[in-house]
Parts: sequence; structure tokens; C-alpha cells
Amino acid sequence: MQNSDIDAGMTPPPLMPKVERQRLHDTVVEHIRRFIVEGVLEPGKKLNERELCETLGISRTPLREALKVLAAEGLIDIEPNRGASVSKMSEAEIRETFELMSGLEAFSGELAAERMTAAELTEIKALHYAMLACRTQNDLAGYYSRNQAIHDKINEAARNSALRQTYVAVNRRLQALRFRSNFQTPKWDRAIHDHDEMLKALEARDGKRLSTILRQHLLDKRDAVLQIQSREDAAAGKLKA
Repeated sequence: MQNSDIDAGMTPPPLMPKVERQRLHDTVVEHIRRFIVEGVLEPGKKLNERELCETLGISRTPLREALKVLAAEGLIDIEPNRGASVSKMSEAEIRETFELMSGLEAFSGELAAERMTAAELTEIKALHYAMLACRTQNDLAGYYSRNQAIHDKINEAARNSALRQTYVAVNRRLQALRFRSNFQTPKWDRAIHDHDEMLKALEARDGKRLSTILRQHLLDKRDAVLQIQSREDAAAGKLKA
């Protein structure tokens, strides 16, 4: 594998629309973040600026500006004279960050159950059913985007700005791993079950119940991610042997 190239099977679809000049900076950041979340750019992968510029239809200046933003978010590592690569979390970082997120999600749920408006609950229900439709179509990307929207709206409904700021920062580092946690069908179906229970708790305004579900939901994702990483590390070790 050449460090300067994006793997041939992992290149974004050729029909992906080029980035519009309006809101160029934010759009480039969003595109690259999505590449990382969905595994188009894998953890540890060295980024090829020329190929990314061609894929997005941009020059190197906005690309480098976007990479600085993603580096500040902890998604990209930039080393002098070596360029940028996708950050790869250690096992300890994964374990500790998921533990932190489980607490943030649990607190969000407890507050949201008390403070959420009827309109917000209706919106979450709509996202839930759209998410289920994606599951029946085996559309992991569509499922994940709606899944994350649900978690995000629960956090917003907590109406705690300090919690919101911390949640967004921590969650950005975990999004790619949360996406990967659904690679196995049983894990995916377990997540669906959890979301069914979350919705019931929200409808009942049962903050304690929702808090418990969300905490365990995130810890289950932690365990799924660590299991996947352990298998991949073992396979990589056999290849090197």
C-alpha cells in the first residue's frame, strides 16, 4: 500500500457533486469529515492532497484550511514535512472517550425528557422511522446520518449550552467509530432495539430510563468497536508475520 495514495476501492463515488464555491470552507470540511466517518479515509491513512483536490474540485488552499479545522477537532494529524493523515485512536483512548460520551449522552437524555417540546419529539419520531426504513434497505450511511441526528436532537433538547459544547467536541472524535460499530448485523439490530426503547422513554418523559438506555447504548458501541479493532489488529499481525 502506498502512503501517498487513497486505496482503489475506497475512492469516493465518481458522481459525487463538486463543491460549490459558496460556503466553500464549511462544505470542504463537511465532505472530508464524512469521508472519515464513512471509512472512505481510514484511520492512519496518509492524505494525498492532489487526489482530494481532484475529488472535491477545489484548489489546495481551501483544502489545507479545512485540514487545519479537522486537525483542531482531532480527526486529522498534521506533521511538519510529512503532511496530514487520518487520526487513529489507541485502545485506551477509545475506551475512555466512549466512557465519557456514555455519561454525556445519559445526562442529555435525562434533561431532554424533561425539557423537550412536543414538536421536537415529533421530529425525532420522524427521524426514527426514516432510520428504520434505511435499515430495511441495508443503507448504513443513510441509517447512520438519521441515527446521529436523533442523538444530536436529544442533546439539543437538553438545553444546556455547556453540555452541548462538550458533547459536540467529544462526539466528533467518535463518529467514525460509531459508524463502524454497526458493521455486524447483530450489533446493528441491537442498536435498532435500543432506539425503539429510547423513543418509548422519551414519549413517557422518563428521564431516568432514557439515561440508563443511552449510557448502555454507548458502552455497547465501545465494546463492538474494540472487538472489531482487536480482530483487525490480529489480522494485520498475521500478515506481517
